Amino acid sequence: MPPDIAQPLTPETAQQILGAHFAPWVQALDLSVLEIGAGHALFRMPLGDHLMRVGGMVSGQALAALADTAMVFAAIAHYGSVRTFATTDLHTRFLRPGTGTAILCRADVVSAGKALVFAKAEMDEESSARTVASATATFYAPRP
Repeated sequence: MPPDIAQPLTPETAQQILGAHFAPWVQALDLSVLEIGAGHALFRMPLGDHLMRVGGMVSGQALAALADTAMVFAAIAHYGSVRTFATTDLHTRFLRPGTGTAILCRADVVSAGKALVFAKAEMDEESSARTVASATATFYAPRP
């Protein structure tokens, strides 16, 4: 991974990082970076049949992956560099069924030190703005 990012980090640059450094199954989520900067990120995940579970709602696995990815990008924006982040804890709360056309995920760094990053995320239905899930995570960020 490249050690530094041209500042300020833009959604376009973040989208390129997503395409170059994340696994194919994350790519299959078809995520779009809408905003990024100062320890936060806003992602959009369009909903399609490949993400739906029985009952016509988005699967919890897709929501957890969306939150984890968005929180990593909030951490990237916080540090200003692409680094390895290992998820050491991910807690997702599913509040109501996610339906509609897309889920928006706002992720923020809560606290960051030399080795650990604490982040939170909230996922809302795009059309209704109703919160469908929230998440918190701890990431280990080894020094580059």
